[in-house]
Amino acid sequence: MAQKAIPGTSLEGIRPTYLYKVVLLGSTSVGKSSLAYRYVKNDFKESLPTVGCSFFTQTLNLEVATVKFEIWDTAGQEKYHSVCHLYYRGAHAALLIYDIANKETLNRAKLWLRDLEKEFLPNEIVIALVGNKTDLAAEREVTTEEGEEFARTKNLLFMETSAKSNHQVKDIFMAIAQELLQREQEKASASSPHGMSTVSLGESGARTGCC
Repeated sequence: MAQKAIPGTSLEGIRPTYLYKVVLLGSTSVGKSSLAYRYVKNDFKESLPTVGCSFFTQTLNLEVATVKFEIWDTAGQEKYHSVCHLYYRGAHAALLIYDIANKETLNRAKLWLRDLEKEFLPNEIVIALVGNKTDLAAEREVTTEEGEEFARTKNLLFMETSAKSNHQVKDIFMAIAQELLQREQEKASASSPHGMSTVSLGESGARTGCC
């Protein structure tokens, strides 16, 4: 992975700053743009058509580190699929987003996963499967258990969200941040001559479920 570690300061002294590229992938109309807009702006817009790619930034000031996300929101239309690999090249994390009220969008998310598996080595990128639009529970076509099971078999993070009601939107990005920082800790431990890490992240809730 090619994260940039930048020295940063806090009240407790020096703490690292990490810059991570996060890409949002999925079919058109699953709510990728709405999810990003809700997370960054804490607002909801029903229709945010993306042409090619949109770009957002967000900073998390955590106790052990500062995490800066560059969020790339890719267009879901089929005509853009062939060039999307240009957008997720160099990514550190990806959110595979589907609409819980549209079973076909989960199948499409599985195709995006295949693309990522071709582009990245195992464990080179953090991938989360995200079932969006829990506000449409009455129209649900994909059960929570189905999403959980697929994520488990592929070793993905999993969560269900709603950009409209703001359900677990911050939680999924926090889970991504925790997983990325956990991997930083593991790399630091592996490179330390004593096998010790100077950063303690505590228990990670990254694989918490949904609902």
